[in-house]
Amino acid sequence: MKVGAITPQGWTGEFDGWEPTRAWQRTMDVARQAEALGFESVWLYDHLHTVPRPIEEITFESFSSLTAIASLTDRVRLGHVVICTRFRNPALVAKMISTMDVMSGGRMELGIGAGWKRDEWLAYGYGFPATRERLRILADHLEVITRMLRPGRATYDGEHASVDGAINVPKPLQPHLPIMVGGNGPEVTWRLAARFADELNLDMAGLDDIAAAIPVARSRCEEIGRDPDSLTISAHPWWEQVPGPGEPRVEYLSRLRELGLSRIITFIRESATSDEALAAFAEDCRAAGASLEASTALGA
Repeated sequence: MKVGAITPQGWTGEFDGWEPTRAWQRTMDVARQAEALGFESVWLYDHLHTVPRPIEEITFESFSSLTAIASLTDRVRLGHVVICTRFRNPALVAKMISTMDVMSGGRMELGIGAGWKRDEWLAYGYGFPATRERLRILADHLEVITRMLRPGRATYDGEHASVDGAINVPKPLQPHLPIMVGGNGPEVTWRLAARFADELNLDMAGLDDIAAAIPVARSRCEEIGRDPDSLTISAHPWWEQVPGPGEPRVEYLSRLRELGLSRIITFIRESATSDEALAAFAEDCRAAGASLEASTALGA
Protein backbone atom coordinates (compact mmCIF):
# COMPACT_ATOMS: atom_id res chain seq x y z
CA MET A 1 0.00 0.00 0.00
CA LYS A 2 1.39 3.36 -1.08
CA VAL A 3 0.69 6.58 0.83
CA GLY A 4 -0.09 10.03 -0.53
CA ALA A 5 0.10 13.20 1.56
CA ILE A 6 -2.32 16.10 1.15
CA THR A 7 -0.58 19.41 1.70
CA PRO A 8 -2.15 22.28 3.68
CA GLN A 9 -4.06 24.76 1.54
CA GLY A 10 -6.51 26.25 4.02
CA TRP A 11 -9.62 24.21 3.25
CA THR A 12 -10.00 22.77 6.74
CA GLY A 13 -9.31 26.11 8.43
CA GLU A 14 -5.67 25.30 9.10
CA PHE A 15 -4.65 28.74 7.80
CA ASP A 16 -7.31 30.78 9.61
CA GLY A 17 -5.82 34.15 10.52
CA TRP A 18 -2.64 33.56 8.53
CA GLU A 19 -1.16 36.09 6.14
CA PRO A 20 -1.38 34.65 2.59
CA THR A 21 2.32 34.66 1.74
CA ARG A 22 3.16 32.88 4.99
CA ALA A 23 0.45 30.30 4.32
CA TRP A 24 1.66 29.70 0.78
CA GLN A 25 5.22 29.24 2.01
CA ARG A 26 3.96 26.58 4.40
CA THR A 27 2.11 24.80 1.58
CA MET A 28 5.34 24.62 -0.39
CA ASP A 29 7.41 23.57 2.63
CA VAL A 30 5.09 20.65 3.42
CA ALA A 31 5.13 19.50 -0.22
CA ARG A 32 8.93 19.44 -0.11
CA GLN A 33 8.88 17.65 3.22
CA ALA A 34 6.45 15.02 1.93
CA GLU A 35 8.80 14.22 -0.93
CA ALA A 36 11.82 14.12 1.36
CA LEU A 37 10.05 11.79 3.80
CA GLY A 38 9.34 9.28 1.06
CA PHE A 39 5.62 9.69 0.43
CA GLU A 40 4.57 8.34 -2.96
CA SER A 41 2.43 11.31 -3.95
CA VAL A 42 1.30 14.83 -3.02
CA TRP A 43 -2.30 15.96 -3.40
CA LEU A 44 -4.57 18.96 -2.98
CA TYR A 45 -8.30 19.31 -2.47
CA ASP A 46 -10.34 21.07 -5.15
CA HIS A 47 -12.48 23.41 -3.09
CA LEU A 48 -13.26 27.12 -3.10
CA HIS A 49 -14.70 27.61 0.42
CA THR A 50 -13.59 26.29 3.78
CA VAL A 51 -15.22 23.30 5.49
CA PRO A 52 -17.51 22.75 7.33
CA ARG A 53 -18.65 26.38 7.17
CA PRO A 54 -17.66 28.85 4.46
CA ILE A 55 -15.63 31.55 6.19
CA GLU A 56 -13.54 34.39 4.78
CA GLU A 57 -10.22 32.62 5.16
CA ILE A 58 -7.57 31.20 2.84
CA THR A 59 -8.34 28.34 0.47
CA PHE A 60 -5.72 28.14 -2.29
CA GLU A 61 -6.93 27.12 -5.76
CA SER A 62 -5.81 23.62 -6.68
CA PHE A 63 -4.59 23.70 -10.30
CA SER A 64 -2.40 26.77 -9.90
CA SER A 65 -1.08 25.44 -6.59
CA LEU A 66 -0.20 22.02 -8.02
CA THR A 67 1.57 23.68 -10.94
CA ALA A 68 3.82 25.49 -8.49
CA ILE A 69 4.37 22.33 -6.43
CA ALA A 70 5.35 20.47 -9.59
CA SER A 71 8.18 22.96 -10.12
CA LEU A 72 9.67 22.44 -6.65
CA THR A 73 9.46 18.63 -6.44
CA ASP A 74 11.22 15.97 -8.47
CA ARG A 75 9.85 12.52 -7.60
CA VAL A 76 6.35 12.51 -6.09
CA ARG A 77 3.23 11.86 -8.14
CA LEU A 78 0.85 14.84 -8.13
CA GLY A 79 -2.93 15.12 -8.22
CA HIS A 80 -6.27 16.35 -6.93
CA VAL A 81 -8.40 14.44 -4.47
CA VAL A 82 -10.58 15.12 -6.42
CA ILE A 83 -11.54 17.87 -8.85
CA CYS A 84 -15.15 18.98 -8.88
CA THR A 85 -15.60 18.51 -12.59
CA ARG A 86 -18.39 21.08 -13.08
CA PHE A 87 -16.05 23.87 -11.97
CA ARG A 88 -14.18 23.76 -15.30
CA ASN A 89 -14.75 22.95 -18.95
CA PRO A 90 -13.59 19.31 -19.34
CA ALA A 91 -11.68 19.93 -22.57
CA LEU A 92 -9.77 22.70 -20.82
CA VAL A 93 -9.10 20.36 -17.88
CA ALA A 94 -7.55 17.86 -20.30
CA LYS A 95 -5.44 20.64 -21.80
CA MET A 96 -4.33 21.83 -18.36
CA ILE A 97 -3.46 18.40 -17.02
CA SER A 98 -1.57 17.55 -20.22
CA THR A 99 0.53 20.70 -19.94
CA MET A 100 1.13 20.03 -16.24
CA ASP A 101 2.26 16.49 -17.05
CA VAL A 102 4.92 17.83 -19.40
CA MET A 103 5.97 20.47 -16.85
CA SER A 104 6.27 17.88 -14.08
CA GLY A 105 8.20 15.34 -16.11
CA GLY A 106 5.25 12.94 -16.35
CA ARG A 107 4.05 12.90 -12.73
CA MET A 108 0.42 14.03 -12.94
CA GLU A 109 -2.69 12.02 -12.14
CA LEU A 110 -6.23 13.24 -12.71
CA GLY A 111 -8.52 12.70 -9.73
CA ILE A 112 -12.09 13.59 -10.66
CA GLY A 113 -15.55 13.46 -9.12
CA ALA A 114 -19.06 14.88 -9.34
CA GLY A 115 -18.70 17.39 -6.48
CA TRP A 116 -20.83 17.87 -3.38
CA LYS A 117 -20.16 21.12 -1.47
CA ARG A 118 -23.34 23.05 -2.15
CA ASP A 119 -22.33 26.42 -0.70
CA GLU A 120 -19.37 26.92 -3.02
CA TRP A 121 -21.32 25.80 -6.11
CA LEU A 122 -24.01 28.41 -5.43
CA ALA A 123 -21.61 31.16 -4.39
CA TYR A 124 -19.54 30.80 -7.56
CA GLY A 125 -22.55 30.70 -9.87
CA TYR A 126 -22.58 27.01 -10.83
CA GLY A 127 -26.06 26.33 -9.48
CA PHE A 128 -26.39 23.00 -7.69
CA PRO A 129 -28.01 20.29 -9.81
CA ALA A 130 -29.46 17.18 -8.22
CA THR A 131 -27.12 14.26 -7.64
CA ARG A 132 -28.41 12.37 -10.68
CA GLU A 133 -27.61 15.30 -12.99
CA ARG A 134 -24.19 15.89 -11.41
CA LEU A 135 -23.35 12.28 -12.17
CA ARG A 136 -24.52 12.66 -15.78
CA ILE A 137 -22.23 15.70 -16.03
CA LEU A 138 -19.35 13.62 -14.67
CA ALA A 139 -20.01 10.91 -17.28
CA ASP A 140 -19.95 13.40 -20.16
CA HIS A 141 -16.84 15.08 -18.79
CA LEU A 142 -15.04 11.75 -18.56
CA GLU A 143 -15.94 11.06 -22.18
CA VAL A 144 -14.45 14.39 -23.25
CA ILE A 145 -11.32 14.15 -21.09
CA THR A 146 -10.41 10.61 -22.09
CA ARG A 147 -10.85 11.46 -25.77
CA MET A 148 -8.73 14.59 -25.38
CA LEU A 149 -5.91 12.57 -23.81
CA ARG A 150 -5.80 10.03 -26.66
CA PRO A 151 -3.84 10.52 -29.90
CA GLY A 152 -5.44 12.73 -32.54
CA ARG A 153 -8.36 15.14 -32.33
CA ALA A 154 -11.28 14.70 -29.97
CA THR A 155 -14.96 14.68 -30.93
CA TYR A 156 -17.91 13.96 -28.66
CA ASP A 157 -21.45 15.30 -28.53
CA GLY A 158 -23.00 14.85 -25.09
CA GLU A 159 -25.84 16.37 -23.11
CA HIS A 160 -23.51 18.30 -20.79
CA ALA A 161 -20.26 18.58 -22.74
CA SER A 162 -19.03 18.36 -26.30
CA VAL A 163 -15.92 18.78 -28.42
CA ASP A 164 -15.62 18.95 -32.19
CA GLY A 165 -12.22 18.07 -33.59
CA ALA A 166 -10.50 19.53 -30.54
CA ILE A 167 -6.68 19.51 -30.68
CA ASN A 168 -4.81 18.83 -27.45
CA VAL A 169 -1.09 19.26 -28.06
CA PRO A 170 1.11 18.58 -26.24
CA LYS A 171 -0.35 15.30 -25.12
CA PRO A 172 0.71 14.12 -21.66
CA LEU A 173 4.31 13.02 -21.38
CA GLN A 174 3.11 9.72 -19.90
CA PRO A 175 1.86 7.26 -22.54
CA HIS A 176 -1.20 6.85 -20.31
CA LEU A 177 -2.03 9.55 -17.76
CA PRO A 178 -3.81 7.81 -14.84
CA ILE A 179 -7.40 8.78 -14.03
CA MET A 180 -8.79 8.31 -10.53
CA VAL A 181 -12.56 8.57 -10.05
CA GLY A 182 -13.53 9.50 -6.50
CA GLY A 183 -16.85 8.69 -4.85
CA ASN A 184 -18.86 6.17 -2.88
CA GLY A 185 -21.79 5.47 -5.19
CA PRO A 186 -21.88 1.78 -6.21
CA GLU A 187 -24.59 2.18 -8.85
CA VAL A 188 -23.22 5.05 -10.95
CA THR A 189 -19.83 6.30 -9.73
CA TRP A 190 -18.24 2.86 -9.50
CA ARG A 191 -19.56 1.95 -12.94
CA LEU A 192 -18.00 5.15 -14.32
CA ALA A 193 -14.73 4.17 -12.64
CA ALA A 194 -14.92 0.76 -14.29
CA ARG A 195 -15.49 2.40 -17.70
CA PHE A 196 -13.01 5.24 -17.55
CA ALA A 197 -10.60 5.05 -14.64
CA ASP A 198 -7.41 3.35 -13.54
CA GLU A 199 -8.30 3.83 -9.88
CA LEU A 200 -11.39 4.15 -7.71
CA ASN A 201 -10.95 6.30 -4.61
CA LEU A 202 -13.33 5.74 -1.69
CA ASP A 203 -13.96 8.96 0.20
CA MET A 204 -14.27 9.07 4.00
CA ALA A 205 -15.18 5.38 4.11
CA GLY A 206 -14.81 3.37 7.32
CA LEU A 207 -12.93 0.08 7.48
CA ASP A 208 -16.08 -2.03 7.22
CA ASP A 209 -17.36 0.10 4.34
CA ILE A 210 -14.10 -0.37 2.44
CA ALA A 211 -14.16 -4.12 2.99
CA ALA A 212 -17.72 -4.27 1.64
CA ALA A 213 -16.97 -1.95 -1.30
CA ILE A 214 -14.04 -3.83 -2.80
CA PRO A 215 -15.94 -6.88 -4.13
CA VAL A 216 -18.75 -4.67 -5.45
CA ALA A 217 -16.29 -2.39 -7.27
CA ARG A 218 -14.62 -5.45 -8.79
CA SER A 219 -18.01 -6.69 -9.97
CA ARG A 220 -18.55 -3.41 -11.82
CA CYS A 221 -15.53 -4.29 -13.94
CA GLU A 222 -16.76 -7.82 -14.52
CA GLU A 223 -20.09 -6.42 -15.80
CA ILE A 224 -18.31 -4.86 -18.78
CA GLY A 225 -15.74 -7.60 -19.32
CA ARG A 226 -12.88 -5.70 -17.70
CA ASP A 227 -10.23 -7.44 -15.63
CA PRO A 228 -11.04 -6.36 -12.02
CA ASP A 229 -7.33 -6.36 -11.19
CA SER A 230 -6.85 -3.53 -13.68
CA LEU A 231 -8.89 -1.13 -11.48
CA THR A 232 -6.96 -0.35 -8.33
CA ILE A 233 -8.87 0.78 -5.24
CA SER A 234 -7.64 3.45 -2.86
CA ALA A 235 -9.12 5.39 0.04
CA HIS A 236 -9.19 8.98 1.23
CA PRO A 237 -9.65 8.88 5.01
CA TRP A 238 -10.48 12.35 6.25
CA TRP A 239 -8.15 13.86 8.82
CA GLU A 240 -10.61 13.20 11.66
CA GLN A 241 -10.69 9.48 10.85
CA VAL A 242 -6.96 8.88 11.23
CA PRO A 243 -5.87 8.22 14.83
CA GLY A 244 -3.08 10.19 16.42
CA PRO A 245 0.57 9.08 16.39
CA GLY A 246 1.63 5.73 17.75
CA GLU A 247 0.09 2.30 18.14
CA PRO A 248 -3.57 3.17 17.35
CA ARG A 249 -2.55 4.79 14.08
CA VAL A 250 -0.20 1.95 13.15
CA GLU A 251 -3.03 -0.53 13.77
CA TYR A 252 -5.46 1.53 11.68
CA LEU A 253 -3.00 1.80 8.80
CA SER A 254 -2.22 -1.92 9.03
CA ARG A 255 -5.90 -2.75 8.70
CA LEU A 256 -6.20 -0.54 5.63
CA ARG A 257 -3.21 -2.29 4.08
CA GLU A 258 -4.63 -5.72 4.90
CA LEU A 259 -7.84 -4.83 3.06
CA GLY A 260 -5.83 -4.74 -0.16
CA LEU A 261 -5.95 -1.02 -0.96
CA SER A 262 -3.46 0.20 -3.55
CA ARG A 263 -2.88 3.40 -1.58
CA ILE A 264 -4.33 5.84 0.88
CA ILE A 265 -4.37 9.61 0.50
CA THR A 266 -4.84 11.68 3.64
CA PHE A 267 -4.22 15.02 5.31
CA ILE A 268 -2.29 15.34 8.53
CA ARG A 269 -3.78 18.65 9.63
CA GLU A 270 -1.07 19.33 12.19
CA SER A 271 1.46 19.51 9.35
CA ALA A 272 0.37 23.11 8.81
CA THR A 273 2.22 24.11 11.97
CA SER A 274 4.59 21.23 12.78
CA ASP A 275 7.32 19.47 10.79
CA GLU A 276 7.20 16.65 13.34
CA ALA A 277 3.57 15.79 12.50
CA LEU A 278 4.25 14.54 8.96
CA ALA A 279 7.51 12.89 10.00
CA ALA A 280 5.68 10.93 12.73
CA PHE A 281 3.02 9.88 10.22
CA ALA A 282 5.72 8.59 7.87
CA GLU A 283 7.17 6.52 10.72
CA ASP A 284 3.75 5.05 11.51
CA CYS A 285 3.17 4.23 7.84
CA ARG A 286 6.42 2.29 7.68
CA ALA A 287 5.61 0.51 10.94
CA ALA A 288 2.28 -0.53 9.41
CA GLY A 289 4.02 -2.04 6.38
CA ALA A 290 3.11 0.72 3.91
CA SER A 291 5.45 1.43 1.02
CA LEU A 292 7.42 4.66 1.37
CA GLU A 293 10.59 5.60 -0.48
CA ALA A 294 13.75 5.83 1.59
CA SER A 295 13.84 9.04 3.58
CA THR A 296 16.16 11.81 2.41
CA ALA A 297 17.28 15.07 3.95
CA LEU A 298 15.04 18.06 3.38
CA GLY A 299 16.27 20.13 0.47
CA ALA A 300 18.25 17.23 -1.01
